[in-house]
Amino acid sequence: MSCGNHHDLSCDKVLVQLYQFIDNELDDASCAEIQHHLDECAPCLRHHELDLLVQRLVARSCTAQAPQPLRDRVLLSLRQVVQVEVNPSGTTTTTSTTVSW
Repeated sequence: MSCGNHHDLSCDKVLVQLYQFIDNELDDASCAEIQHHLDECAPCLRHHELDLLVQRLVARSCTAQAPQPLRDRVLLSLRQVVQVEVNPSGTTTTTSTTVSW
């Protein structure tokens, strides 16, 4: 995805790291880059707001903790769904993979 505007950090790269950003799993420099991008990019900000909403709904609806093996599989799957390739020309290609359970 791209909003059509130039950013220091591409929309594709931001969207790949959005869940890690929401969960505070990134270093301070990466968080600052993503926050700066979100401040400038309305489409990515909408994705971010939607992801936050989904996270809050799941947290509110699910009070029981999933077994650790299931949690590990889900986290691994979330990280494998979207892959971004940076071509030698500097352009990015986003591909989605289907994860089978």
